[in-house]
Amino acid sequence: MKRKYIYPLLVLVVTIGFYYIEEQIDTSGSKNISNDVDNNEFGFFYLPSSTTGVVVSHRNYSFSYSEKHEQPEWVAYELKKEHLSKNEFKRPYFEIDKKVKSSSADWRNYKNSGYDKGHLCPAGDRKFSYDAFEETFLTSNISPQNHEFNAGIWNRLEQKTRYWASRYNGVYVVTGGVLTKDLKTIGYEAVSVPNYFYKVILDNSSENPKIIAFLIPNKDTDKPLEDFIVTTDSIEKLTGIDFFSKLKDDTENRLEGSSNKNGWKL
Repeated sequence: MKRKYIYPLLVLVVTIGFYYIEEQIDTSGSKNISNDVDNNEFGFFYLPSSTTGVVVSHRNYSFSYSEKHEQPEWVAYELKKEHLSKNEFKRPYFEIDKKVKSSSADWRNYKNSGYDKGHLCPAGDRKFSYDAFEETFLTSNISPQNHEFNAGIWNRLEQKTRYWASRYNGVYVVTGGVLTKDLKTIGYEAVSVPNYFYKVILDNSSENPKIIAFLIPNKDTDKPLEDFIVTTDSIEKLTGIDFFSKLKDDTENRLEGSSNKNGWKL
């Protein structure tokens, strides 16, 4: 083969090689990893099912992204007792999540919308390092929330979750908005505004695991948290998501079918 043909061929081979490597890197963040229990150190053995097939893992939480609604249908993470910290960090700007292949919604959709950029994995749960704190400021981790709801009962539930993490030496948390048809939208990318938000919490620290689940309207309320306790099964029916399927069947059925608050210090 003549030399003048060899060099262009080598350039082509190298270019294709780099393209393949980049594709592998890009897709590694958005593949369905629900069964990858060794994905990281934060208890992702308990990842729920995904109705979208787009499960993304960061170091400190995972989520299932809904392109239709431009937000996660759930965010899941483990909150250990040793994660709790009073560190105070400067709040970073929200950034688009590059691990979402279709691109997560731009934060500008929320500007002048009347809704907060509501964290799902709270920044307050990830104060043990700045990197973990900063990671919560991705637009794949937020949903439009009524300000009074976000600053009120939702904040109370987040604080209560941290209390339980301290008391029970860690809990598993799954949270999100209930994404249904015909929701109001905001911004140029039509980000859906959920009418309800849920939080499902598993304490698996003993031989007798327990679950508590909340379903709360996205509006201001002065009602106590216990008024919003529901069964996990009822949230599964609303969302189509299967929570904690890795538990033994009899344990899962018993826990998810109960709204018993016994054992949870409210």
